Amino acid sequence: MKIGLFFGSFNPVHTGHLIIANYMAHYTDMDKVWLVVSPHNPLKDKKALINMYDRLEMAKLATEHASGIFVSDAEFKLPKPSYTIDTLTHLHERYPGHQFSLIMGADNLVSLKKWKNYELILRDYHVYVYPRPGFEDCDLNGHPSVTITETPVMEISSTFIRKALKEGKNVQYFVPDTVLDFIEAKNLYR
Repeated sequence: MKIGLFFGSFNPVHTGHLIIANYMAHYTDMDKVWLVVSPHNPLKDKKALINMYDRLEMAKLATEHASGIFVSDAEFKLPKPSYTIDTLTHLHERYPGHQFSLIMGADNLVSLKKWKNYELILRDYHVYVYPRPGFEDCDLNGHPSVTITETPVMEISSTFIRKALKEGKNVQYFVPDTVLDFIEAKNLYR
């Protein structure tokens, strides 16, 4: 089974994440996509993150009726911060019958050479890249382990949503209704 791993803080999960995951699950050769909620990405500021269990719950709420998209807390049990290569090794050992691929934005492909053991990632795993404005050129674009997809371009970010919520603005349609209800019930990002 081919599993696409879409890593993220999902702080919060939003419509752009879901469109990307849906595209990868239904327009590529992947059988399923797992949203892997990262407790702490070493390249991001930990102070901006809300509780990892709230982010996990929002991802589950957002995907409860999604076809081919599932949520994983695999990194919750691993040392923090989370390094992709360590998670890949853990998942490969736990699910030897699965073939894992990475899903990432073109902005992450540009910075991939800063990742821990990025050479092993490119050697052992396939990387599916969705476009991000301003990141069209990358020396890894032609790499045999990299596939640039035609995923619709989304210019929506969790940062934008957090800022809007803090300012009391309406974020309906930017996040699924179930996620917005959860955010409002717990008074998150205010």
